[in-house]
Amino acid sequence: MAQPGDHADIALKGDTIAWDFVEGLTTEVGPRQAGTEAEARGREWSMNWLKANGFANVADEPFMMDTWVRGTETAQIVAPFPQPFHVAALGGSASTGPDGITAEVVMFRTVADLQAAPAGSLTGKIAYISHSMTRTQDGSQYGFAGPARWVGASIAASKGAAASIIKSVGTDYHRNPHTGGTQVVDGMIPAGALSLPDAANLERMFARAGGRPVTMKLVLTPQKLGKTRSGNVVGEIVGTDPSLPPVLLACHLDSWDLGTGAFDDGAGCGIVAAAARHASAAGQPLRTIRVLFAGAEETGLWGSKAYSAAHIDEPIGVGLESDFGADRIWQIQTNFGQSNPALAAKLAAATARFGVAPSAAVATGGADINISRDQKGAIIDLQQDGTRYFDLHHTPDDTLDKIDPVQLRQNVAVWTAVVQVLANEPGPIKGAVESGE
Repeated sequence: MAQPGDHADIALKGDTIAWDFVEGLTTEVGPRQAGTEAEARGREWSMNWLKANGFANVADEPFMMDTWVRGTETAQIVAPFPQPFHVAALGGSASTGPDGITAEVVMFRTVADLQAAPAGSLTGKIAYISHSMTRTQDGSQYGFAGPARWVGASIAASKGAAASIIKSVGTDYHRNPHTGGTQVVDGMIPAGALSLPDAANLERMFARAGGRPVTMKLVLTPQKLGKTRSGNVVGEIVGTDPSLPPVLLACHLDSWDLGTGAFDDGAGCGIVAAAARHASAAGQPLRTIRVLFAGAEETGLWGSKAYSAAHIDEPIGVGLESDFGADRIWQIQTNFGQSNPALAAKLAAATARFGVAPSAAVATGGADINISRDQKGAIIDLQQDGTRYFDLHHTPDDTLDKIDPVQLRQNVAVWTAVVQVLANEPGPIKGAVESGE
């Protein structure tokens, strides 16, 4: 049997499995909005791919979810500087109705400024929320800027606003708005995101208006379809020792509808599937390697929650998720540096030659491994370079051509090295809070 690392090197030099997956998914299925027929086609395509690539126990595990789809989306400044803007509705947005809303826009530089607005001060107006997100390798600015999208509309609604718009949470300056979910509350209002160039233009208008009101006509006509079916796709490379809890490799199969979901998260599913294949190429592993292509992540982690609820009594050995694009991995984090330092050191050694550094930070896991957190189990975070991720995130630019094959191969190689170690680990893998494996 080959030594751990051999097939990681093979993946680095010539992996085509991950590319094949994401090329096929984005070409033959395309966008996969949660709860829609397109997402269902994505599940069928993925199951066929897993079966054709040697995975066992392939299944579609269904669940029901609340489904929202977009409609007409237009925005234009009526006065004092008439011109059209590019806008996208945020997931969960209410409808303006086909005639739209024409109202004065009130600008807030930050969510904190909006929160400080007096109750009722926005009655009949459109709130505009800005931010100043910048590119970072670790993606940490998403946590800084994200509240503009996550809670901006609900706060604006509490102040009496008729609608809200935000500067897209992103770092590109293409005239593409970034979509994404927003918190839905009673009395929900229409909520949209402007492209970054249009948001910058709007802010210049306020500076040049000389105190005159800036008025916008906003038309957003999304619909709620009620409960529809989604599902989680699972498949396994079966291990030789069924008494050992499996290694869980997760991603999400759904995407927003503006692009084809290549970076977010078709690549992640291709990466974990490729790692499972490469890690088992030298022979049957000790532990089962299970892949989880979660459904309906973008609109509320529906698949991750459903998987945990359905399998909570089935111990997971260790959970990992790929959901941050397709660029190179630069750091490895675990939540068992104290409870299992020997394994943490083994993983650091296995990935060092690929330029991956260990970290003392404690891994918390991605959105699609709720089950590992719920079981208080072992978690690993393979940190990907996010410098350009938010140029593409939730935009029409999330397409296959944006994936760099060289960086994708390094990503798969690191995942393969990690999975090889984990899948052949005979001893307990305990998280920060020991899971009792």
